[in-house]
Amino acid sequence: MIAAILRAMETAPTQFEDIDPAVQCSACEAICCRLPVLLMPEDAIPARYVDHDAHGLEIVRKGDDGWCAALDRDTLRCSIYELRPTICRGFDMGGYDCREERAAWYGKAAPQIPIVVSGAPPRR
Repeated sequence: MIAAILRAMETAPTQFEDIDPAVQCSACEAICCRLPVLLMPEDAIPARYVDHDAHGLEIVRKGDDGWCAALDRDTLRCSIYELRPTICRGFDMGGYDCREERAAWYGKAAPQIPIVVSGAPPRR
């Protein structure tokens, strides 16, 4: 069933096929590596990177810092790139999902703290 859905997704045209070449992994904080990754039956990643969610489904293990366990913390590159899961392969650098996740991440990274200028009320 899942394989049929994936095949349909691969062959279906999408309105978000546009890739923004200005978006590069080398200028990112590995934001996509914080997303949950469900493993598909055809995924064959090393067992040390496999975990199970609350429903018993296989997922990619996360480190204590919340990033994917396969992420090299020094380079912010995938240490199993050639074996990366199907979900990761479908997450195009600069694609719609990538840009949406980056926008959401950077929106969260800038907390809404009121700015107080001597004697002036906080701006909202």
